[in-house]
Amino acid sequence: MDSKPARDTSPMTAALDEARAAAARGEVPVGAVIVDARSGAILARAGNRTEEKKDPSAHAEILALRAAAAAAGAPRLPDCDLYVTVEPCAMCAAAISFARIRRLYFGAADPKMGAVEHGPRFFGQPTCHHAPEVYGGIAEREAAALMRDFFKAKR
Repeated sequence: MDSKPARDTSPMTAALDEARAAAARGEVPVGAVIVDARSGAILARAGNRTEEKKDPSAHAEILALRAAAAAAGAPRLPDCDLYVTVEPCAMCAAAISFARIRRLYFGAADPKMGAVEHGPRFFGQPTCHHAPEVYGGIAEREAAALMRDFFKAKR
């Protein structure tokens, strides 16, 4: 993984807001924001909605990718960066690759379900056609605390 560049953290703040809103809806607190890297404008933002939509694919990243692609009028987003509060799973990593996201910034690592630094390490596989630049640990403590507190309250 590359060293973290000096970067405005406001997109991650927006992703954390989406994660908090997801938790308030009873969803696993994951939030995602897609930013146009040229202008810095937020194109899409989403939180998990798997329970609400009764849809196992309604992860924050997938919902944000769908909204950004619709806004861009294209299935590929090569000039976009994705900020997500938790390390993406394999499904989301594949969608990020297919969307040709330029950079992925994530908060908390996920040793159990993560697929970027853990598990299959999706972007390092020879079958992965596009790997974004990856920067982990952005607002890591806050993102990890949201997850920890959510699951602690469930027990």
